[in-house]
Amino acid sequence: MTRGRERLADAVAAWNRFWFEPVSTASLGVFRIVFGLVLFLWTLSLLPDLSAFFTQGGILPRQPHFGGLVGGAWGFLGYFPSHTAVLVVWAALLVSSIALVLGLFSQLAAAVALLALLSFQRRDPFVFNSGDLLLRVLAFYLILAPSSASLSVRSLLRDRGKRWTFPARSAWPMRLIQIQFSALYLFAVWGKVRGVTWNNGTAVSLALRITDLERFPVPAFVTHSLLLSNVLTFGTLVLELSLAILVWNRRLRPWILLGGLTLHLGIEYSIRVGFFSVAVLSMYVLWVPPERMEAVVLALRRRLSRSRSAMPATAPSAGS
Repeated sequence: MTRGRERLADAVAAWNRFWFEPVSTASLGVFRIVFGLVLFLWTLSLLPDLSAFFTQGGILPRQPHFGGLVGGAWGFLGYFPSHTAVLVVWAALLVSSIALVLGLFSQLAAAVALLALLSFQRRDPFVFNSGDLLLRVLAFYLILAPSSASLSVRSLLRDRGKRWTFPARSAWPMRLIQIQFSALYLFAVWGKVRGVTWNNGTAVSLALRITDLERFPVPAFVTHSLLLSNVLTFGTLVLELSLAILVWNRRLRPWILLGGLTLHLGIEYSIRVGFFSVAVLSMYVLWVPPERMEAVVLALRRRLSRSRSAMPATAPSAGS
């Protein structure tokens, strides 16, 4: 009985450590900046097609109906379909992405970004992919996270002397994003093995031969080799399953993440998948141990400080 109580107490203590132990906000702060930059670029990418995709004069005059909700599903642009409303929502998204990069009212900025993303994606769901939806999910998590506690304008305004400190906060918001990371890869594997081409080893070869999505050409000996196709297809499944499960092992984590980075860079090179890969890769930041991230940020700061101090204070005169 005593041994059982001790095990239960140990399990409860481990649970509390996992979710609620205070950890440095260094990794969370860097993630906020990276996510904000990705969101900023995503917002700029919408600008050339705002009229074509999201206004009444475009290819989809009104928001499609899915279910019994008004306008199909909730979203500002389902209720306010004017061109002015589209520009206002786009501007709000742009400003919120900049606020996230700067760490200025980051939780409010994440909420605004979530509503704007939802409005665009509900207004015309046919022009977005899973990477765009992932940005919306990550914006939701940042509403809950104290991501402006470090590396932010907010921390600078509070105390200039502590602008390069990384206060500890409860780990649970970061854990939620890490669990989302695992779920993403786990369900990706589950969806693939329920099909045919991922089971017979031809999925990667077929994907690399879709010319409409080709970014840069892949050598024919890769796309037409049954052996290489099998290796790449089954290797992708093994790697994604490892990213879902083995990433929680601290010893294996660097190698697993390196494999995932290689996978997504390969996808970016060969296939046009929008912001899918960069959205996923932004989550990799949160797997860097906070103490390691602190050391990296401070080392970068020292290097930049030395570079600035090495520059001449004034430009040499023409006579000299």
